[in-house]
Amino acid sequence: MSQETALVLFEFVALIFAFTFHEFAHAWTASYFGDQTARMMGRVTLNPIKHLDPIGSVVLPLLSAFTHMPLLGWAKPTPVTTRNLRNIKRDDMLVTLAGPASNLLLAIVSLILLLAIKHIFKNGTDAVFNAVDFRHGLVDASLSGTSVIYPLALLFYCSVVINIVLAIFNLVPIPPLDGSHILRNFLPYNIQQRYDSMTGIISIVVFLVLIRTPILGWFYMPVLSIFDHLIVLA
Repeated sequence: MSQETALVLFEFVALIFAFTFHEFAHAWTASYFGDQTARMMGRVTLNPIKHLDPIGSVVLPLLSAFTHMPLLGWAKPTPVTTRNLRNIKRDDMLVTLAGPASNLLLAIVSLILLLAIKHIFKNGTDAVFNAVDFRHGLVDASLSGTSVIYPLALLFYCSVVINIVLAIFNLVPIPPLDGSHILRNFLPYNIQQRYDSMTGIISIVVFLVLIRTPILGWFYMPVLSIFDHLIVLA
């Protein structure tokens, strides 16, 4: 298996679970605060089939990865009926924040699993460091012939990267991302209406700027750097 193909497949698996857990977190939090819309639609589950969009979650990520574009995609939005929430403004923001928070939690859990591999297994340190280098394109290697520890380390590190990027990206205050839903709660009503209508060409332009320039990296790279330092030092 080539380095590019292996990396795409491992990142794709990490992305699928990241999407699933993100939408599950929205659905579970909405249910906890009184809105059962998502629960009645079977969305309070970790079954990927309930959350994934065939085009946005499968076709587009694979196409973007194999054409050397940033890993793009989306899952089915979790339906939330805000009038069912106990405290509409507060609970709506908490339901929204649950998505990015879930991705940050997955990144932390993946980091803990990497550190466990590093300290428990005999060749764990080499496996983890090689996985980090492999993900950053510093090692031209194949997964064939390696122990099971190395693929696991690579999967967990891909999960760290993917979930950090998703957490930061979803906080961008542009519709329909989670960040826009948070910001709108702080806007006056008349401005809120105009802000909600800021879709279409404006959102597309902003997305293109984010993925074709280093702007997004300015935000997630410092966070990823912290995780990388913890992998090395812990």
